[in-house]
Amino acid sequence: MVFEKIKNIIADQLGVVADDITLETNLTKDLEADSLDAVEIIMAIEDEFGVEIPDEQAENFKLVGNLVKFVEDNM
Repeated sequence: MVFEKIKNIIADQLGVVADDITLETNLTKDLEADSLDAVEIIMAIEDEFGVEIPDEQAENFKLVGNLVKFVEDNM
């Protein structure tokens, strides 16, 4: 459930096909997200799940799976 919601958030923010996103998808290399995209994705995830993602940690998220694990661990 968390993965599906995050996948849809990323697809909406970046204009990509949600079905192309896996846990191993790299946000910058595979989806070509820049730093502004990353901030918008993080803010949307925070709003959706009611979690706060510290900037120091957000900078370390490279894979979609990293975001999913953080949200699952902090919900």
